[in-house]
Amino acid sequence: MRQLKVGSVMTTDVVHTEHDASFKEIAGTLAEHRVGGLPVVDEDGHVVGVVSETDLTIHQAETRLVHEPPRGRRFAWLTPRARRRTAKAHARTAGELMTTPAITVHAQDTVVEAARTMVRHQVHRLPVLDEEGRLVGIVSRHDLVRTFLRTDEEIREEVIHEVLERGLWLGPHSIDVTVTQGVVTLRGRMERRSEAAIAVAMTLRTDGVVDIVDELTHRFDDSRPQTGTPAVRGIADDWLRHL
Repeated sequence: MRQLKVGSVMTTDVVHTEHDASFKEIAGTLAEHRVGGLPVVDEDGHVVGVVSETDLTIHQAETRLVHEPPRGRRFAWLTPRARRRTAKAHARTAGELMTTPAITVHAQDTVVEAARTMVRHQVHRLPVLDEEGRLVGIVSRHDLVRTFLRTDEEIREEVIHEVLERGLWLGPHSIDVTVTQGVVTLRGRMERRSEAAIAVAMTLRTDGVVDIVDELTHRFDDSRPQTGTPAVRGIADDWLRHL
């Protein structure tokens, strides 16, 4: 089953900065390119961290004015978070300002995997690495949302050919597939209950699918095999082993 890869939606012209770039150089690059963050790379092009507008504002927020009394509790600086903020407040280079390790994805990862990484780490963009860990692109939430611009007909054709024919070895007309605004409806009768479940799972993984309406039935319920009844085997067995 084919799924859209990060490499096909990422931006390859990546704005980045070097480990020893100064505070003002970073601020200038962010302003010039109107981006909220920059990957920080070493001399070999490997991503070693990410520096963002937030890191720069921490520098401003944590700088105490001349007549301003000390903030917070006496030992507040002892927490890991406070120590990181204090370090950023005195940082002068990208290497000192950056957040590390960087949250990244690889060009061969699927857009679904990239979306999950973004949500899990609450970030808006991810540096994209090649097989050797070098920076080759950047992918944003906007790039991932573009997958939902696929037409209903494109989605329907992929469900028929990739899910039903190639995935489950079914005829193209064995199951009725309709798509409306990205919502896929599956109607028909499968041989096994497990195969119906896998048809639904594979369809949900198809790029551009918003949701699915499951109207599938089955001839044989293999979820509770009876004692002494020969096991019915089919294409679903391989999928079930990986669930």
